[in-house]
Amino acid sequence: MNILIFGDSITWGAYDPEQGGWATRLRNYFEEQDEDVDVYNLGISGDTTADLLERIEVEAKSREPNLIVFAIGINDAQFIHSTNGLRVSLDEFQQNLAKLLSTAKKFTDKAAFVGLTRVDESKTTPIPWNTDKSYTNENIERLDNAIEKFCEDNKLKFIPMKSVVGNDDLIDGLHPNTAGHIKMFERMKSEIN
Repeated sequence: MNILIFGDSITWGAYDPEQGGWATRLRNYFEEQDEDVDVYNLGISGDTTADLLERIEVEAKSREPNLIVFAIGINDAQFIHSTNGLRVSLDEFQQNLAKLLSTAKKFTDKAAFVGLTRVDESKTTPIPWNTDKSYTNENIERLDNAIEKFCEDNKLKFIPMKSVVGNDDLIDGLHPNTAGHIKMFERMKSEIN
């Protein structure tokens, strides 16, 4: 069984030097169980749903997935001060979710979406590494709700993350630290099993 996990830096595993993030921990878990499950971590730092649309088909085609997991959207919710708007508008985001699902269905009838984690706004408004950008829980929640509704409408598995990771589990206000990744992995393990 091949599981493809598409996402961003949180999926990729930024700031978990022990095991490389929740998705890699999931792969390690299945390897330790000696089950015939291959988990492909296809997270790319900074990716939005629009970025993912440009690469999903090529990456999925070469891996013959049985299950595709989407863990993306927090960068879409990024607020850009110079343009006074979200990096990806709510309308475009909703369209992108539909396009991602449509592409996934070319390869498998099993798809799931992971909800978005909350941020520590005292550290993300603005983000220190780019003061033109902020992450707020209000914007994240708006897109998280859109993902959840999309899953309901399309009878897909939605795995909420909003209460899994707290401020103490964030290394920079945005990215989970090792403890945060462990909590996300435990949540995902129970869902994927």
